[in-house]
Formats: sequence, C-alpha cells, structure tokens
Amino acid sequence: MAIKKHTWISIVTSCYKSEVQPSRKPKKLVAKQSSFQRISITDLSNPSSTLSEDLSISLAGSNIHVFTLAELKVITQNFSSSNFLGEGGFGPVHKGFIDDKLRPGLKAQPVAVKLLDLDGTQGHREWLTEVIFLGQLRHPHLVKLIGYCCEDEHRLLVYEYMPRGSLENQLFRRYSVSLPWSTRMKIALGAAKGLSFLHEAEKPVIYRDFKASNILLDSDYTPKLSDFGLAKDGPEGDDTHVSTRVMGTQGYAAPEYIMTGHLTAMSDVYSFGVVLLELLTGRRSVDKNRPHREQNLVEWARPMLNDSRKLGRLMDPRLEGQYSETGAKKAAALAYQCLSHRPKQRPTMSTVVKTLEPLKDFDDLPIGPFVFTFPNETQFCKEELREGGEALKQSKKENGHHHYHNGHKHHHKSPKSPNSYSERNGLNSPLHHRARGA
Repeated sequence: MAIKKHTWISIVTSCYKSEVQPSRKPKKLVAKQSSFQRISITDLSNPSSTLSEDLSISLAGSNIHVFTLAELKVITQNFSSSNFLGEGGFGPVHKGFIDDKLRPGLKAQPVAVKLLDLDGTQGHREWLTEVIFLGQLRHPHLVKLIGYCCEDEHRLLVYEYMPRGSLENQLFRRYSVSLPWSTRMKIALGAAKGLSFLHEAEKPVIYRDFKASNILLDSDYTPKLSDFGLAKDGPEGDDTHVSTRVMGTQGYAAPEYIMTGHLTAMSDVYSFGVVLLELLTGRRSVDKNRPHREQNLVEWARPMLNDSRKLGRLMDPRLEGQYSETGAKKAAALAYQCLSHRPKQRPTMSTVVKTLEPLKDFDDLPIGPFVFTFPNETQFCKEELREGGEALKQSKKENGHHHYHNGHKHHHKSPKSPNSYSERNGLNSPLHHRARGA
C-alpha cells in the first residue's frame, strides 16, 4: 500500500487553507530551536506565521503518525458496524487493528479511531486542539494519541485502545462486579497524577473537562485522561486566570467558573473532587432518578464528608463494607477540600497526589466474604432492556441541558447506537455540546 507522506507544515496549512488566505510576503528565516518548546492552539491562528512554518521542528520527536483515510479504512475494516463502539458529540468511534506491516516503526496493536463530525469549524478546532496537546504531551496517565488523519474534509484521531473502557462504565453499570476499594484508590491516584502533570508542565494546561467518562482504563485499571478538545493553556505571566466561554459538564464544573468564566487550575481540582466523591459513593454527579435533595451529589454529600459518624451513609453500598475505614476518612476529607467554594482553599493537584499515595496501601479492610448475587437470565435481560429505553428517553429529554454552552444549541447527527462511547469506552460524552470561540 502506498503511503502518502505529510509534514506538520503541510497538515496545518491544509487544515486552515479554506479559512485564511496565505500571505504573499516573503518568508522570514527562522533559526531552529535547540530545545523542545510546546506550541499552543493560538500559535496556529495564522498559518503564515513563522511558528506554523516551523511546526515540524517544534514537534520533532513527537512520534505521531499521519494516516491516510485509506489506511484507516483498512484498519477499521471500512468502519464496519461490527467494529462500532459508539457515538458521542464529536462523531462515531470504531475499534481497529494496526498490523505490523502497515508501516515501519509502528507496532501491531488494537486502536480506537474517532471520526469527527465537521458540521462547522468548531469540530475542526477541537480536533486540532487535541492533536496539539496529545501530540506533544506524554505521560503514563494520559491516553496515547498514535496518529491522526487530515485529508480533504475528513478529520480523524487514532488512540491506543483502552480495553476496560471508561471509569463511568465500570463504576455505574448495574450488574457488573463492583470496583474494589484498592482499585478505586488506584484510579483516583493515577488520574490525580495526570492532572498534576498538566498543571505543573513548563507551559501549564487546564484540562477543563475532568469527569468519569473521560477517564479511560487499561487492562489492569491504570487510568488515563482522554478527550482534550476543551483543554486550554493556563494563564501566563501576571495573569491569575484564563477568561473563556463557560463549557463543561453539569455536576463537574466549578461554581466560580460557571459564574464568571474565569478558568484556573483550581477549576480542575474541583472537578477532581467530584470524581473522588463518585468513587466513594458509587453515585453519579447528577442523578435525576434520585430524590430531589440527592440529585446533585456535591450538594447532598459535601456536608457529611467531614463527619465520620455519617461517613457510612455516604460509602458505596456495593462495597459491602469492604474498604479501609482510615483510608475512607482521609479520602472524604480530601474530597471536602477539593470541593471548597473558595478556590484558594482547594489543594493543588501535587498535594492531592501526596495525600492519595498512601491510601491504596491501608490494610485495615474488614475480613469477610464479598458476595455478588447475579440475577437470573430473564431478570437480567428485562432490566437491560428497561435501562436502555430509559437511558435513550433521558438522553432525548435532557439533550442540550447537561452541559454549559452559554445558550447555544448544537444539533448532532443521530447516533448509530443508543449506547454512547462515553458509556462504553469514554472518549466523548453524547451530550457534549461545544460552543464556538471557546
């Protein structure tokens, strides 16, 4: 198979050529950088800039592969329905397999291929944001971007395949075996390390969309952050925040960010506190099926987090008491701090990591059998069908209200399956509406 060669320069200029006419001014000579310096989305706002022309030098060593559409059709068996994983706000996701004959230096491996729905320029911008961030950032707790395709109007992303799907999928699916306490703490710690890495980078990154569906799990439950379409470069110099359009997910977004649009690293810390609370309680951040006072998890649970006498009421009943009481108290106290309404009182993510580090090793778990009673086949099938119907009704009812988008309505193509990839493998939320100019 013939492989079409691309450079970062050709990719960026081709991605922007329909939006901005290239400058006719003579090119400036730019000295090669002696050390790697991460570029940002704003560096690419003008394709005639010297930074855009020097993009291939800036990203040298990133080892990101540029695939052709023909190659991705082969990898996914022409995007076969048998490989369909789900569809989110960006578009369908298919499982694929790269064999070791595709190209030199690319090992055989399963992958997840996300095809972006480009109804408008916002999809392209988020696609480019993801390429820029994941193309340059490498960490054990960030999902690995293997490559992408930017061919004509097509925009695709190729990730490592995460066999256990999303934390949302593992934590909230009924009739699946409950995640053990030690696994929950392992996931919390790994996700915290991913956020800490972003916040403490030489050029800090605010993730902006930390939630259970964006935390993917590999075969041994190692968590990795995915979906960087909403990520922003942190404030620089004397700036204390980044002013931006309010976008995120209801129940996870920090209150001060919702009110002011001022984005800081502490916004991510709040979102982490919500996920930590989900891990402790086994409850979703927002659950309309619960009694009115319990529908918003933070509002219901936070007043009880610092009261050890009430901690038992908060803990996930599916754990059946099989958790470290000492560890649970410390984790609850940490969640309480992360969820403070005053951003300055929240801990940094590096402090969160230090606090969580010992929690996975506490051995004061109660001694007793863990019993999981699986329903009979008829009951299981009826329950699954009922849940699927309710989920689809709820999705249609609440579409456009679960996410903050400053009054903009966005209509996406109908999914090929009622089960979203966020529920199964977590790359995108099906209700994840993104506004222009974020």
